[in-house]
Amino acid sequence: MATGIYQNDDEETFTVTFPAHDILTTVTSSASVAANWIATTRQLNQQRLDQLIVGLDLEWRPTFQRGADANFTALIQLCVDQRCLIFQIIHADVIPDELSEFLSDERFRFVGVGIDADVAKLEEDYELTVANPVDLRVLAAEKMDRPELSTAGLATLVKEIMGLHMSKPRHIRASEWDRERLTLHQIKYACADAFASFEIGRRLFYDEI
Repeated sequence: MATGIYQNDDEETFTVTFPAHDILTTVTSSASVAANWIATTRQLNQQRLDQLIVGLDLEWRPTFQRGADANFTALIQLCVDQRCLIFQIIHADVIPDELSEFLSDERFRFVGVGIDADVAKLEEDYELTVANPVDLRVLAAEKMDRPELSTAGLATLVKEIMGLHMSKPRHIRASEWDRERLTLHQIKYACADAFASFEIGRRLFYDEI
């Protein structure tokens, strides 16, 4: 689905390219940079804050030992329109109040696949509450009258709703998400998940299917 990535003039922003979309992606562990991204998102969407759709996803380093506790959430990915934030929360100096307030804003709809598990993990790992999560599988099954989609993965929803192939290579999916400097492949993967969630949610909520 994502076709390319390149770094912009500063160290923290990248452009991830998709068919017909260029996603400006901010990658940071800085609380102030994350807070600024959130403030800009609110400003750009002042006229529709009551119905804002936000793609939400998490990444963490996998645990390969049977019975071992899951590692802490390493990344929070947020996407609205063609802007994405990849917040390296595991390396953050502090967790900004703006993030907590954004996630707990009951006006917003946070969309993702299997999002209830992500919401529970955020609460357990960092005591962050997501006020209004929406599972895209359930939404797609209802909107499209296709009950089998209630157990679909993100790649299936991308194919059925966006008409695109989404590659999710295991060596990236199960990579070291807690590293201080993410690879370009990791950034592209993390952005793709959040953007796809946003775009599918947007199309389902606005009946563009």
